[in-house]
Amino acid sequence: MATTDVDPVENGATKKATQKKPTVSDGVDPEGNARSESVSTKNKKSAPTNNVSDGVDIKKLMESGAHFGHKTSRWHPKMAPYIHSKRGGTHIIDLTETVEAIEDAMKFMENTAAHGKQVLMVGTKRQAYDVIKDAAKQTAMPYVVERWIGGMLTNKSTIGARIKHLKDLEKRMENGQLEAKYNKLEVQRFQEDIDEMNHNYGGIKDMTAKPGAMFVIDINEDANAVREARRLNIPVVALVDTNTDPTDIDHPIPCNDDAIKAIKLVTDYMVAAIEKGKAKAKAAPAKKEDAGKNPPTGGSNGASASAAKKPAQAKTD
Repeated sequence: MATTDVDPVENGATKKATQKKPTVSDGVDPEGNARSESVSTKNKKSAPTNNVSDGVDIKKLMESGAHFGHKTSRWHPKMAPYIHSKRGGTHIIDLTETVEAIEDAMKFMENTAAHGKQVLMVGTKRQAYDVIKDAAKQTAMPYVVERWIGGMLTNKSTIGARIKHLKDLEKRMENGQLEAKYNKLEVQRFQEDIDEMNHNYGGIKDMTAKPGAMFVIDINEDANAVREARRLNIPVVALVDTNTDPTDIDHPIPCNDDAIKAIKLVTDYMVAAIEKGKAKAKAAPAKKEDAGKNPPTGGSNGASASAAKKPAQAKTD
């Protein structure tokens, strides 16, 4: 009796072993099982080369709780493309979309800083206060962590006058002019005015011009800031949770905007991109100076110079 080369049992096992595994389109498993490995694999393949965002780690995003959205009853329908699934009445954000969004935002932030433009950082909610303030000071960028005062961007004349008055009082207080002219009670009142204005405008008093971009933590909490940025055509990079409308955001990052760890992680990525862009901006003038100190000699330039001198000699003869 003839025997077959392939055992039907083994063949069946082979077919089972070669069945299609879950792909990245399935999203990120919130429980962190084997599907997260395939997610990270596809992300590495799709990541663009020479990008500052090569360090985006999907595992760190998951550990920070970036994938947890709001309750399903509070969701916004326009966030549907960024939602992976729901668990226990809570939407789960697709972290593969988050990684791609962070990559795009970092590339934009780097380019903005490389052109010497400022990034206005906005985070007035309690969870973002320290994170945004520290990030802005680290990158020397303007920021708003207190209440957004209407017209901070659009009412330039009024806000500019208040900032000018603040700087003038600080200068006079520092060099002793106020103490020499007024008594202690009046000087104390001037100091109270300085403190109040610094509370309201301290983060933007060194904003030299219209910022090149705005980074926002919660677009629902700071809707007025986003509205003014849109009116002035300022690109907005923002975290968008499952209860927000990402339509008006130029670079939306689907992410939990309530978890402090998630906010800090995404902000750190933005800080790294800004720092890299600022380094490029500093390196550009240095290259120009080196090129000026060592001009090319000989070649076509030298030939043209000698050719220009010959007609002059001919005229003298």
